[in-house]
This record gives sequence, C-alpha cells and structure tokens, in this order.
Amino acid sequence: MTSSSLPMYPRRQDLAVGRSRPGRSAWLPILVASATALAAMAFYNHRRAREGEAAFPPMGRFITVDGVRLHYVEQGQGQPVVFLHGNGAMIQDFEHSRVLGLAAQRYRVIAFDRPGYGYSERPRNRLWTPSDQAELMQKAFRQLGIEQPIVVGHSWGALVTMALATGHPLEIRGIVLLSGYFFPTLRKDVLLLSLLALPGLGDLLRHTILPIAGRVLAPRLLRKLFAPSPVPGSFATYPIELTVRPSQLRASAEEYAVMTPTAALLARRYCEVALPTVIIAGADDAIVDINDHSLRLHHQIRESCMVALPGQGHMPHHASPDRVVAAINRLTGKVA
Repeated sequence: MTSSSLPMYPRRQDLAVGRSRPGRSAWLPILVASATALAAMAFYNHRRAREGEAAFPPMGRFITVDGVRLHYVEQGQGQPVVFLHGNGAMIQDFEHSRVLGLAAQRYRVIAFDRPGYGYSERPRNRLWTPSDQAELMQKAFRQLGIEQPIVVGHSWGALVTMALATGHPLEIRGIVLLSGYFFPTLRKDVLLLSLLALPGLGDLLRHTILPIAGRVLAPRLLRKLFAPSPVPGSFATYPIELTVRPSQLRASAEEYAVMTPTAALLARRYCEVALPTVIIAGADDAIVDINDHSLRLHHQIRESCMVALPGQGHMPHHASPDRVVAAINRLTGKVA
C-alpha cells in the first residue's frame, strides 16, 4: 500500500480549527462583574456601619482588661449588679427593656458589651468560649471594684453567667438567668450559622451579603424573639445597623459555633452550683425551649427558684422588667 492510499486522519490542531470552545477569556467578564458587585456591597456595608456608629456612639466608658478593650455603662449605687446580654445583642438591649433604669434605683448597675458586640473588642487569637469570657469578666470586676455582684445573664449571656457560677462561685453573690441555653440540644439555625464562622468564606459573606440580608430579615427575627408578644415600640430606635456590622456578625457566628459543645462541658458541673439562683423564662419561648433548658437546670440547682411567664417568649426582661428586679431583690434579701 502506497502512502497515497493510506487513510488520512486529521491532526489534533486541525480538529481544533473551527471548534467553538469557550476560552478562559470568556469567563473574565463574569469574574470582573462578580468581583465588582462584591466590592460594591462591601463598600456600601462599610459606609452604613460608619453611619450607624455616628448615629449610636458609645454610651459609656471603656476599660482594657487582659489586652481587650471593653465598653460598659454604670449607674446607681449600692450592691453591684452586672448584666450580660445575649448573642447578637448589646447593652442597648437591657437599656430598651427599662430593666437597667429600674435596677439602678436601688443598686449599682453595670452592663457590659461582651467581646465583639457593641463597642467591645474581640481579638481573633482567642476562642471566646463562655469560660474564656467569664475569666475576662472576672478580671474586669476586679479592676472596677465590683465585689460580690449579682450577675444577670440573658440567653448566651446566661451561659457566661453559668461559667462564672461554676468557675468563680466564691466571688459572686447570686445569679439571675433569663431564657438561657444550658444543655447541648441540636438546632438547625445553630448548624447553619456556625458555618459563617469559617475563615475566608465567612469573612467574605460577613462583609458583603450578610449585612444586607440582616437588615431585610431583622423585622422577622424580632417578631420571633418576642413572640407570642408583639415587638415593643421601644425597639423602633434599637441600633440595628450596629448589629449587622461584619465584626459583630463574626462574634455572633463564632458563638453559635461553640455554643453546643461548651454547653455540654459546662452541664457536667451544674449540680455543683450552690449559689442563690433565680431562673426566668417565657413559657412560649420559640428560640430556647423552656423544658429542655430552664426547667431542666432548675432541677439540677438546689438553691434555684423558677419563674415561668405564660404567654411570653425569649425576651422576659422586656415583657416583665419588674420580675427581673424582683429576682435581684430576692437574692439581696430586700424582699422575702
């Protein structure tokens, strides 16, 4: 067979001729457009955060504890009472509930922005578990001359309060726990929001999409927090812009990520707590089930008193601030 009779197969480069195959350059406009959109969102969120800080500047003073700058407010005189807010909140939560003003009529009231919230720092070189935050708070107490305080903790702040009660029982006088999460129970929102604590992807989302989504979803979340009660009118001036800043979203995501395992560790020591304790929770709380947490804890702490509020949700200090002050009075012996 001669070479001229051999079948002629096209060469690879010949096959490529005329074939429509998108090259890398075809994706370039899409990548540029995506990057531009993300940069625009980040710039917009940064501007909104600065505007929020200008509209709602720090309310109180600052103290540096163990290298961490903490923001706090203080008012009143007498027996010290410390307030620790929940996940995603800040000092203004207690202020809007009127519980700070009511308590300050009889006590020295100190409310902290926990690390990463409001105007308190949250260095990234620490995990900031409830026990870590309890250690930081205890050092802050000493620096501010807060001796034998009553500690009032709401939601995630109640977990920090339990870390104080188990780790420093001799240095506090009693505890008031509001709608706390105390035991390791599975929740879909915890699994989802924990992913936002991942470095890289979480940082990208917190600076771009999440603040915008947070502003849109804020009314719905507030309704769920207060349900079945309506959202109080005082919340119309709550600084939502401060809560959706990337720094505060990071703090919230990190606390979701460690909440379940750290509750499991702390729960082993609840039976050791001998401090006078008042547990207050809404009977219809849609965020933290009262039976799985508050009532269960009440059965483990022998010195505890349980107050269940029918028809109330996750924010008992807003629905019944007088009940919170009555609990403080009970622990200080000012009422029977």
